[in-house]
Amino acid sequence: MAGSLDELRKKVFFDMLNLAGRVFVAVGYGDDVVIGKRGFLPQEKEKGIILVFNQKMNFTWDEEGITATLVFGTTPEKCSIPQDRIMTIFSPELNAQFSTFPQNGASGQHAGKEESEKPAADEKVIKVDFGKKKP
Repeated sequence: MAGSLDELRKKVFFDMLNLAGRVFVAVGYGDDVVIGKRGFLPQEKEKGIILVFNQKMNFTWDEEGITATLVFGTTPEKCSIPQDRIMTIFSPELNAQFSTFPQNGASGQHAGKEESEKPAADEKVIKVDFGKKKP
């Protein structure tokens, strides 16, 4: 299953990149993610980091994931992002996104939680009233 999900993730990434010229990738924290000497900031360890790729960049995506030199401020950092750490691929220009969740056994912000700690399905639902309010 992971192989086919990795292939889908890669296809979505390159399809969005080719259509929009750039793509955003939300990456979850893990010891196997390398963000150069910079690493993850404390808030990024909790929420992840968003990286931007464009068609002019020199990067590779192989069976392990993405390898690239990305610039943070003015500092280039060698980065290695395993495929299973890519949580979301999105494009504001296309108004589209593709999201996945960490697999069991992957060390990430959701991994290792007991079933009882997960919110019930109805806790994730946001109810919105689209009706017009009378003045």
